[in-house]
This record gives sequence, structure tokens and C-alpha cells, in this order.
Amino acid sequence: MKKYGVNELRKMFLEFFESKGHLALKSFSLVPQNDKSLLLINSGMAPLKPYFTGAEIPPRKRVTTCQKCIRTGDIENVGKTARHGTFFEMLGNFSFGDYFKQDAIRWSWEFLTEVVGLDPERLYPSVYLEDDEAFKIWKDEIGIAPERIFKFGKDDNFWEHGSGPCGPCSEIYYDRGEKYGCGQPGCTVGCECDRYMEVWNNVFTQFDNDGEGHYTELDQKNIDTGMGLERLAVVVQDVDSIFDVDTIQALRNRVCEIAGREYHQNHETDVSIRLITDHIRSATFMISDGIMPTNEGRGYVLRRLIRRAARHGRLLGISHLFLAELAGAVIEGSKDGYPELEDKKDFIFNVLNNEESQFNKTIDQGLRILGDMEQKMNEKGEKQLSGEHAFKLYDTYGFPVDLTKEILEEKGYEIDEAGFKACMKEQQERARKARETTNYMGADATVYDEIDPSVTTDFVGYDCLEAESQITVLTSETELRDSLMEGERGTVIVGQTPFYATMGGQQGDCGRIETANGVFEVEDTIKLRGGKYGHVGTMKSGMISKGEKAVLKVDQPSRKNTEKNHSATHLLQKALKTVLGAHVEQKGSLVAPNRLRFDFAHFQAMTKEELQAVEDLVNREIAAQLPVHTDIMSLDEAKQTGAMALFGEKYGDEVRVVSMGDFSKELCGGTHVHNTGDVMLFKIISESGTAAGVRRIEALTGQGVIDYYKREEEQLHEAARALKASPEDLLDKIGHLQAELKALHSENESLKSKMASESLGDVMDQVTDIKGIKLLAASVPDVDMNGLRDLGDQLKEKLGQGVIVLLSAKDGKVNLVAMVTEEAQKAGAHAGNLVKAAASVVGGGGGGRPGMAQAGGKNPDKIPEAVKKIPEILSAQIQ
Repeated sequence: MKKYGVNELRKMFLEFFESKGHLALKSFSLVPQNDKSLLLINSGMAPLKPYFTGAEIPPRKRVTTCQKCIRTGDIENVGKTARHGTFFEMLGNFSFGDYFKQDAIRWSWEFLTEVVGLDPERLYPSVYLEDDEAFKIWKDEIGIAPERIFKFGKDDNFWEHGSGPCGPCSEIYYDRGEKYGCGQPGCTVGCECDRYMEVWNNVFTQFDNDGEGHYTELDQKNIDTGMGLERLAVVVQDVDSIFDVDTIQALRNRVCEIAGREYHQNHETDVSIRLITDHIRSATFMISDGIMPTNEGRGYVLRRLIRRAARHGRLLGISHLFLAELAGAVIEGSKDGYPELEDKKDFIFNVLNNEESQFNKTIDQGLRILGDMEQKMNEKGEKQLSGEHAFKLYDTYGFPVDLTKEILEEKGYEIDEAGFKACMKEQQERARKARETTNYMGADATVYDEIDPSVTTDFVGYDCLEAESQITVLTSETELRDSLMEGERGTVIVGQTPFYATMGGQQGDCGRIETANGVFEVEDTIKLRGGKYGHVGTMKSGMISKGEKAVLKVDQPSRKNTEKNHSATHLLQKALKTVLGAHVEQKGSLVAPNRLRFDFAHFQAMTKEELQAVEDLVNREIAAQLPVHTDIMSLDEAKQTGAMALFGEKYGDEVRVVSMGDFSKELCGGTHVHNTGDVMLFKIISESGTAAGVRRIEALTGQGVIDYYKREEEQLHEAARALKASPEDLLDKIGHLQAELKALHSENESLKSKMASESLGDVMDQVTDIKGIKLLAASVPDVDMNGLRDLGDQLKEKLGQGVIVLLSAKDGKVNLVAMVTEEAQKAGAHAGNLVKAAASVVGGGGGGRPGMAQAGGKNPDKIPEAVKKIPEILSAQIQ
């Protein structure tokens, strides 16, 4: 048998099923589309669920894919064994009401034995114990001896997930030989050892489960198969694990090279090598699909993977940034099947370098915070770190809990693992709720699932803002309806519409739908499954009925303003790439009639000069009155023209390429102006950060800019009137007022300092003796930090050798200063520790050097308590 590589096997599989009449689809994004039940795509069939459920009509009844997948359920075991991994590729062939068991079984056997060349004598099929049909196909048509066909129960060979479509499975196992076996008598298919490896699973979806254990035959029976590409490669290449197949082994070897370690020399080292190898594959593919490291959802998963890999790099002794270098090896090994990896290479490297750099700072910060927690446990005589504190380190500071546990165990401590898991469960519940299905304009989203999947809508609004059509579907907020009456809210679906539905960041159109009997006010237009456009709004007058002819009228001013903002967004993206660099990638946008918002990948705040350069460049291209052209072409042709595409976006066979002169060219399905001059003006009104590595610009165009400057001018004149100055003299007037205010403030502080100095005699009466060290701990009224330091210096001259701690309440806050002379320091007194302990009493914190330190607090009422506690704190310090 030839030892085919991973990339060869992928190509062979897809070409084989193409020869059987299947449509080969490219892998879907790891980000689920219109599926709130999943955080990440975790199986080959997950992106195809709408075709299996009948919610959407598939592009062909036979489909084949190689789907990239991520599963993190066993993340804690990754690296510890050679079995577990988070990223994998799933080969699959699917039938939607076309062929069934006979062809599925026959083709799986043909591919494995004739195309790949596996020895038939080492392959063993299994069937569900009640599936006589599948058993007969294997025995009579494929020619497998009955004793080589294994029958298993529901737990192993029946696929179902609650109520809904389900069915029996037929798996194919490969005997890897005695060297992988357990050596126990009776070791055979189904044993837990590594000898018999499942390589293929045919799922025959033929029943409907009502949720109470009653099964009825489906009218449309489907085939859903799956075969792990890496697992197949293990068998074909006759290696020990997925970490030994060609592409992954090359990556594993690169890890070893960077770390200066050898594989199979030390168990702990091997764990780190495997973990890094796996996690960098996942991270690279996730970033290529537009996922960014965050503290929530899939971004949280990505951050966790990156930081686990970075931490294990440290354990291997890698002291420099190394993850981007490894991502290069991932891209090199997988770009044949996923060319987008090469296209996004620089961006992937930037994200990894930024996150790894942040983590290197975080881990040092985490160690300091953990040190403080240890100190507090010591003070309280505790030996267990609370689950809440462990989770805070993990969730807020990105400090791995296993590292927390390891460090504490070395010092004789432990963590409250049950408490930590409870905090983690709460966080996961919050994330789950964030993924729950949302309502559209107050309508229960489930009502849309009841619409016939064959219903579609043609969009004709690129060229017109008014069209006639027939009403095909009406819904209220909760149910399908035949008509809507005046005052009722609902959704109207028609055969063709000029209304643009919310997509790609562009807000849906508003307007009116008129029939002979009523007027429906459209407040929003939404895109529903299966190419349906839902016009959501309220019946303004009369009634409308299903089947009626209707005239659909888009609100023209709203659409035109939206188009200005959308075209400006394209100009903005190109301007950002020009000014900041090619790493800039769109991470989200909002195009509304009154404004635009653009999120993009960049790792630091833009400077004033950069913002001005971007704004000037956009306005220059607007003034150039560039023609805006739209061309329809294949996706490959569009890429060859250099058109920009969006991360994770699902494109069809044909795409729209929007060009603005020679300046901007993007794949875009939205609506635009005909000439950049129509945008009129462009003004950036804010730039801010939304997440790690993601910045946001908000801007205005056209009349919005004019209105903005009108408001600014009005405010300028109001400010001038308030200061009794003209707008031209406003800056000079403000300068004079600031100088006067500074002089008054200085005079005020001098008076306070003088008053404090006059009361030095009273303060000196509070000096006490602590183990032979003079201590002056006192509260003084209404003095800021500068005044407190000046007063402390004066008191130190009067006191001679000793310790001074002063507290003062000012503007609702507490200022603290501690000063310790050299003799007192030799005795053990420490200003930083003194002021830190005192600050904790008044709800604050701070610290400093042994001789001088300062701090702040939030609770002035606690000042007397803090003054009273200072002698106790000093006494504990002195030897």
C-alpha cells in the first residue's frame, strides 16, 4: 500500500465522490452561520444541517466536503495523550433524499480498498444490531463473511440527538496489527485499545424520533458520512498517532527545533510538544476565519489555545515569540487544501505575535498577583486558594489554572477546584445565553422556521427602488397568517423586492408595501433562510392578504444616505490599509442612513496624524469623482483581480465586485453610489478599541458632515458668549482663565500649608514610642498629596529619627504618606509596607520604597481606624 500524504488523501477523496456525481464544496468557515447552537463547527455535517432538516434546499442532492473542525471538550487531555486533538479535518459524502445504504456502503468500501489500497482482510464493518438491511449489503453485495461483521447496540451504532431525524450507523474498522493491541484474550473490534481503529462512519438517517422513543420512517432518507482525514492518514502511513502523520509531524519537528528538544525523550516534554503542535493548528485556522482573541465565546476559546501553547513554550525553555513562526509551518503544510491561509498569512502572524506578547506580560503580572494572594493566605493561616480567586486569575488575567495549581502545590498550597469549576460553569452559562436565538423586531424567530423552504425572494433593488410583486407569505409575530389587519405587526414576504435586507453590515431598507386594500409600513428588511427577504413592520391602514399583488416602495432618502455611507466604508478600508499597513482587515461594520461604523484589525490606538491622513485620503478620492462599477464574475476571477474579500464570508459561485476607480476593489453584495462624488464629504468622529487587536472608527458622510459642523459651530458660539469673548479670541480667553485658576489654586494650597505648619506643635504631641522607634501617625484635614509630602518633610526635621505616617481626606478621597528614616529602616520599618497596610483599611492601595511611600483610599470615615492600627503594623515590622 502506498503511503499517501494528508494533502493527497484529501484530494483523492473529493475527486472520488465528484466522479460519483457529488458537488464538491469548499470547507465552510469554523464560524457557524445562522446556527446559535454551536460556538464552532465541530463536525462535517454541522454546516449542512439546514439541508438535512429541510429548512434550505441544497445546491445538489449529492455533496462532498472536507470540513475543518474544532472540538475542545477534551482540551485538558490534549498533549497528555497522542489521541486527543482540538483541530481536525472531516471527510464526508452526503445524500439529501437521493442514494441510501447500498451506494453509501459500496462507495466507502470502494474508496478504501481500490482507491487508497487498504487490505480488505484488515477491514471490519459494524452495523446496528437491528439493521438487517445493512448487514445483508455487507454480506451479500460486498462479500464480507458474517463473522467479520460486528453488531453493536444503540450506544455505538445509532445516531440520534433528542427528537428529530436519526438512524443506524455502519462503521468500518481497520486492524493496525498486534503491535498496537492490548494483548488480552478476545481483543477484537470494539476493544478500547489502539489496534482496531474506526476510519469511516456511515450514518443512515431514516427515522424521525418524536422524543418519546417512537420512531417513524422518513419520507426523505439521507446519508451523512464522516471520516477523519488525519486518522485515515495514520492508517495509510502506518504511524503511531496523528502527531506522526506527514504534515503534523513536520510541524511537531519544527516545535522541537525551536525548543532545542527531542521528541520521545521525556514524557513531560512530549506533552508540551504535542500540545503546542495541536493548539497552533487550531489557532492558525481560527484566525484565518476571522476569529480574534477575546474573553467571550469563540474568541475566548482562541485566546485559551494561544495562551496554553505560549505557556508550554515557556516550559520548554522558549524565551522569544515563537507562535507566528510555527503558524508559518501550519500554512506551508495546509495551503494546498486551504489557500486562504497563505492569503491571510501576515494577518495571522500579527494576531499571534500580539497575543503572545500580551500573554508574556500577563503571565508576569499573574505571578505577581498570585504572590499577593499567597501573602494574604499566609496572614490568615489558610492553605487553599479560593475558587473565585483562581478563576479571577484565569478569566481576568488569562493565567492558566493548571499553572496556578502547579505553583501553589510546590509551596504546599492547593486551590478550591470545585469553586473554580462553579465559577467556570457560571461563565459558560453566560456565554450560552449570549448565543441564544434572538428575536427579529419583536417577532418570535421560530415562526420563520414554519415557512415552506421552497419559498424564495429575488432582489431587484440594485437598479430600482420600486417594484410590483405578489405576496407569498404573511406572518404575525407568532404564526403564519393569511392576512394582516390595521394595527397588527408582522412580516411580509414577496416573490421579488427592491428592499435590501440587512447583510454585510448594511442595514435593511425601510419604506411601504401598498395593495388595493391596505398599506404596510416596512420598518426593517431581514434576510431569512433559503434566500427569503422578510419585510418587518406594521399595518398602517386597511388589510393585506396572501396572494395579493403589491407595490413595494423603498424610502429613497434613507437608501441614498445608506449608499453614501457604504461606499465611504470601502474608501475607508482602503485608506486604512494605505496609512496603517496591509494587516488591516475588516472585523465588522454598520452602514446606516445616518452614520457608518467600521471595525478593523489593528493593535494600537491610531494617532491624531494617522486619523487625519485617513480622513484626507478618503476625501481626496471623493473629490476625484471616481466612477463606481459593479462586475459579476466567478470567485476565482474576482480573487485574480485583487478584490478584497471578508474573513469567514460565505460566497456563492458568482460574486459582485465593486470597484471605485483604481483606488478600491471589494467583493460586496450591498448597494452603492454611482460616483464617489455623490458621497460629498467624509468626517471621522471617533476612534476607539473594542477588543484586543480590534479598533473601531465611526464616521459621517454627506449632509451628516454638514450637520455635524453646524452643531460644532453653535457650540463654539455658545462657549464664546458664556466667556464674554468672540470665537476668534476664545483660546486667549481660556488661557487667561486657566492662569488665574492656577494662581488661585497655588495661593489656596499655600494657605493650607501655612495653617498646617502652624499646627505642627499640636501634631507633634501625638508622637509615641514603638519598641524604641518614634512614631508619628496622625490625621490632618483637607490636604492634597503634594501638601501632605511637604508637611511630612517638615515634621521629619522636627522628629529626627523615626517614622511618620500622615492621612488626609480631600474631595471625598484619602491621601496617605509614610516616611521612614535610616535608623528606623535598620530596625525593620518599611514605608511601602506601612502605607500599603494602612491604605487597605481605608479601601485603597499603594506602596513605595522603604524610606518614602504614598497611597490612596476611598473611605475617609475609616481614617481614625487606620491611624489606630498603624502602631500595631509598625510593631510587627520592627525586629
